[in-house]
Amino acid sequence: MYALVDGNNFYVSCERVFRPSLNGRPVVVLSNNDGCAIARSNEAKELGIKMGAPWFQIRHLEEQAGLVALSANFALYGDMSDRMMSLAAGLGPTQEIYSIDESFIGLQGVRGDLVERAWKIRARIQQWIGIPCGIGIAPTKTLAKLANHIAKTAERKPGSYPAELASVCDLSRLAASQIHDILTITDVGEVWGIGRQIGTQLTERGIRSVQDFVSLPCSVVRGTWGVVLERTWRELRGEPCIELSDMPAAKKQIACTRSFGQPVASFADLSEAISEFTTRAAEKLRKQAHLAGQILVFARTSPFRDGPRFSKSVVVPLVRPSADTLVLVNAALTGLRRIYAPGFQLAKAGVMLLDLVPDTCVQAELNWDTLGRDQRDRGKLMQALDQVNDRFGKRTLLLGSSGLTQGSDTWGMRQVRRTPCYTTRWDDVPTARA
Repeated sequence: MYALVDGNNFYVSCERVFRPSLNGRPVVVLSNNDGCAIARSNEAKELGIKMGAPWFQIRHLEEQAGLVALSANFALYGDMSDRMMSLAAGLGPTQEIYSIDESFIGLQGVRGDLVERAWKIRARIQQWIGIPCGIGIAPTKTLAKLANHIAKTAERKPGSYPAELASVCDLSRLAASQIHDILTITDVGEVWGIGRQIGTQLTERGIRSVQDFVSLPCSVVRGTWGVVLERTWRELRGEPCIELSDMPAAKKQIACTRSFGQPVASFADLSEAISEFTTRAAEKLRKQAHLAGQILVFARTSPFRDGPRFSKSVVVPLVRPSADTLVLVNAALTGLRRIYAPGFQLAKAGVMLLDLVPDTCVQAELNWDTLGRDQRDRGKLMQALDQVNDRFGKRTLLLGSSGLTQGSDTWGMRQVRRTPCYTTRWDDVPTARA
């Protein structure tokens, strides 16, 4: 048995914990540079606001419907996620954190009433950190994900599903006829593992509900869409095919890209941004204990603005795989010099670390002295750098090429609606007064 614990409208819920006045109001959280909606409250969804809706298209709802728009506060969301996941772990002996707001829990060996246990965990999360969540329980991970969708939909839209399935839904307790009815009214596109393209293909064949899909012969699913979708089909029929993963798989590429708050034209500003992006990517690389063999650097203008167009990228190979911030930044700036051209209003730039290998794969050098100082091992220095920044905050220690202003006046992100970092910065911690 598996459970999926999922925070409701997670980013919005995090904001409401510290601003109760937002409860009951339509709220959206905007992406980097306040570009589009990446989280919506139920009230915002009822206004017809779609996920990813550009802010300029929904801005009129501020005056017409009282819409509140906030800039993303990822430091707050990450900390609240850690707190929620630590509480969700009490549901069962094993846990797989699937995303910032979702966690699979293995329930094998758990005694007693699973629904009652789930309600207690949900109440604890709500009381201790203020995040409402839905919990789906089922014999497979795919069914648990679907049960979670049913639980949240039944809570948000009374009458869409039986009321007893709201907030906590255990499909294993339902009769076969009840499951048949639920799968019949559930769109096939809601299934975990069925994306937009496959969903469209299924719909074109007349397969609109989850029940339509599970009624297909196995040979048709495998022959038409392959073994990956067959695995989803089997999971929906109660056959476990996807196990819990204690550790997330290592990324094959690590990217750090940003859209600028305002156009960037000078090489000095652009090199600061690239240095900062490479530093962030290098930190992620070391956390997953890998080395990079190449680094891709790109910059481009906005396709939506008038003026001359620019879009170039370059891949810079390293002498040997490395996770050293200094080595990676030097390579990135070398690539930037190759592609940079003056006279363009650049809107976005970034780096991508390629050819990743585990840091245990160390290449021996026949002639070490010829490499020079810049190629010597600085692993302990990088470890100290990461420890200081983890403890005292990002950019406590940084490379000079990243600049000291965090790009606030040039290449930094535009986040004029961001709330305080209530739980991750001492100056922003709320104070209770008698």
